[in-house]
Amino acid sequence: MKKANNLFARSFLALGLAVQVIAYFWMPAHPMSLVSGLLGICSVVLCSEGNILTFVFGFGQIITYTYLCYLERFYAGIAMNAFYFVSQIYGIYSWRRLLKTDSASSHDRTERLITPRTLSAKFFVPLVLLLVICSVAVGKLLSLYTDDTQPYFDAFTTVPAIAAQILMVTAYKEQWYIWFAIDILYVIMWAQAGNACMLMQYAFWCANCIYGFVNWKKAEKESVQSKLLKS
Repeated sequence: MKKANNLFARSFLALGLAVQVIAYFWMPAHPMSLVSGLLGICSVVLCSEGNILTFVFGFGQIITYTYLCYLERFYAGIAMNAFYFVSQIYGIYSWRRLLKTDSASSHDRTERLITPRTLSAKFFVPLVLLLVICSVAVGKLLSLYTDDTQPYFDAFTTVPAIAAQILMVTAYKEQWYIWFAIDILYVIMWAQAGNACMLMQYAFWCANCIYGFVNWKKAEKESVQSKLLKS
């Protein structure tokens, strides 16, 4: 994936970091909220640019966010982060393979930037329907058998995230549709929990989903054009 306009990219990252710091001092929460928020901003922006360094910050964000979920008794979120941790390891392997493929088939030797894949509608639409059904079921189980404070929000931000994370580590651009829906729910969930730092993190992540989709769509188009020129 070719680099987006460097000034805009760095400004976008700086904006996200600034929002996190302002939110933390505006409505103080657990200090780990700020740490997790800053790591999360770096991770998602790098992901939106197709940069493999996203996984470096991702590991830190997962660990700190798991602790916050523990404090709020978001049990599905805790389980989800265990999955995230393992999938991040696979993501490094998957993206490195894509990088080798890209560099072997192109004269563009840009480091650490991948070219996205596309998931067809005949697979994506049934996947969304399945995620909705499973989320309802998990929410019901959480409400019946745990003291989860927001069981359905917890379920609807956890089950779809499994699919979104798999699409992310395998570099499919359709991940951004799912992440956008999840992040909106996270904004509501953390608003109800009273954590402004996490709320602003996910509000920024909503904007990052748009930024990421535009970048990945552009990179996909450039990749197709490059292949046509070579054929």
